[in-house]
Amino acid sequence: MSQGPRSGLVAVSAALLAMSRHLEVRDVLKTIVASARELLDARYAALGVPDDHGGFAQFVVDGVSDDEWKAIGPLPRQHGILAAMLHDAKPERLADVREDPRFEGWPAAHPDLADFLGLPIRDGDDIIGALFLANKQRPRADHPADAEGERSCGFTEEDEELLALLAQHAAIALTNARLYERSRELTIAEERSRLAHELHDAVSQKLFSLRLTAQAATALVDRDPARAKDELHQVTALAAEAADELRAAVVELRPAALDEDGLLATLRTHAQVLDRAHSACVTFTGGAFRALPAAQEEAVLRVAQEALHNALRHSGAAHVDVSVERRGPGAVLRVTDDGGGFDPGRVRSAGRHLGLVSMRDRASGVGGTLTVASAPGEGTTIEMEVPGG
Repeated sequence: MSQGPRSGLVAVSAALLAMSRHLEVRDVLKTIVASARELLDARYAALGVPDDHGGFAQFVVDGVSDDEWKAIGPLPRQHGILAAMLHDAKPERLADVREDPRFEGWPAAHPDLADFLGLPIRDGDDIIGALFLANKQRPRADHPADAEGERSCGFTEEDEELLALLAQHAAIALTNARLYERSRELTIAEERSRLAHELHDAVSQKLFSLRLTAQAATALVDRDPARAKDELHQVTALAAEAADELRAAVVELRPAALDEDGLLATLRTHAQVLDRAHSACVTFTGGAFRALPAAQEEAVLRVAQEALHNALRHSGAAHVDVSVERRGPGAVLRVTDDGGGFDPGRVRSAGRHLGLVSMRDRASGVGGTLTVASAPGEGTTIEMEVPGG
């Protein structure tokens, strides 16, 4: 802020834009903390999201290395100044937090904090977090003593007002991120439920065939042992197929682990499961490339799932192919089927969407594009391009 109002405005604008770019709660918290520390020139910054048991569900710090953070030990509890901000819902600006009567100490590896500025993050009447900064980074001469000779706080009233503004926008960003994650959880739950029905149907068919074949073998065992032996071999094969279907169900009904497995592995597994669950042949092709931003990978996965659902349920296709390839810094997803196809114009005019609206929304939401190529009797190709990062 020392470079004048325009410089300060640019810094605030940059911080708010950075917060708005993230959808994951953890990413939002990290961006808030880093923005606050840089904006107010503090050595340390932290943000805690309280739980209902006297601790913190999440606690994000900036200005402390990973090794230092590990050495500090477990997450703090809601006590001292942190508890005051959460329970009294008022700002705290202190020249030396260690001299405050509410100070209760910290672990041996914890850095020494002196200047302190903290305030609650509010969503209406609810306190959803506590944001604080410590150790204003400015020369000792900029910390004048008051009339009694005591050192004054390095953080100013202007700093407090600026942090309050940042906290208001932080509340909005954090609330939006939580809503996004809840929406995503519901989407995943719906997808898991749909796949559960599909896999249940596939396994049920295998078990029904298994039962009929076993009955036939029982009827033949006395009068035609050779045929009964053939039927028993078929029972063995069907049992193995049913076991494969059940293993696929266990794998697929776990939440998609993009962070752990990556987009290509997740799509490949999804295609393999659907190939087992449907009469149509479902294939996947994709070459290795640099990972996309998390939001883009999530969108690509969801569009692929929606397009596959349409192809397998509505097109009558014998073959469905999913492919992902690199294009510049980004990637292109294609889902192609040889089914009956449709007239996209007629679909729109009839008020039917076949999930196209949600797929376009997902693509545009991450800066991508979605195109649909289809005609009656000529199959369908859904193509989604994302820009990468």
